[in-house]
Amino acid sequence: MASEISPKAEISPKAKIGNNCKIFPFVYIEDDVVIGDNCILFPFVSICNGTRMGNNNKVHQGTVIAALPQDFDFRGEKSECIIGDNNIFRENVVVNRATHHDGQTVIGNDNVLMEGAHISHDTKVGNRCVFGYGTKIAGDCEIEDGVIFSSSVIENAKTRVGRGSMIQAGTTFSYDVPPYIVFTNQRTYGGVNMPVARQHGVDEKTLKHIANAYRLVFFGKTALFDAVNQIEEQVPDGPFIRHIIEFLRATKIGIIGRQ
Repeated sequence: MASEISPKAEISPKAKIGNNCKIFPFVYIEDDVVIGDNCILFPFVSICNGTRMGNNNKVHQGTVIAALPQDFDFRGEKSECIIGDNNIFRENVVVNRATHHDGQTVIGNDNVLMEGAHISHDTKVGNRCVFGYGTKIAGDCEIEDGVIFSSSVIENAKTRVGRGSMIQAGTTFSYDVPPYIVFTNQRTYGGVNMPVARQHGVDEKTLKHIANAYRLVFFGKTALFDAVNQIEEQVPDGPFIRHIIEFLRATKIGIIGRQ
């Protein structure tokens, strides 16, 4: 089915628009843009050069996709902003494209970005994440699947958030947040995020193993390196525990609560 495009939208003839899209008045689309099928672009949306958007995305008023990176190292190079399928971008969301040539900002599938959220250059977002009102994600961050950011969270540059974690409202952090935990707005470990972990297929027995692993990390008297070794020695193995161990070992800047 042909797309329904308002004559009041400003769309480059070089842009590629998929089938069955609906594009409202005053949408602005630049040259180097690819948009998949069944997307809805509401009024005053800007889709800028470098956008590669999948199918079934809804982009609400005032949102800018692939805005120029807010990075002092940016020199006008071509780069990309990759958007998967089934994402919802609410009003006034900003997503920056990458800083350097052949770099990518990536947002996966089934994510919800609420009003005023901002995803900065070169950040990689997985699937099924929620970004609450006014949440700001700095450049070069990595966010795994199923992460929930409450409102007004600030994630500083080059940090990671593990799968299935929840960041409480008003939190600012500059260290990695491990998988399946609640990170409180007092900047402390708030226990295992059990409801989301269950959604990821974690059974009750494994939930206890995860809780035991994090007791060693957050309440033990050893260095993080030694705590990870203790997890391997004392906690029964399994894919979820293995993922936690790999995440902790990969940290370059440390994790929250262990500074």
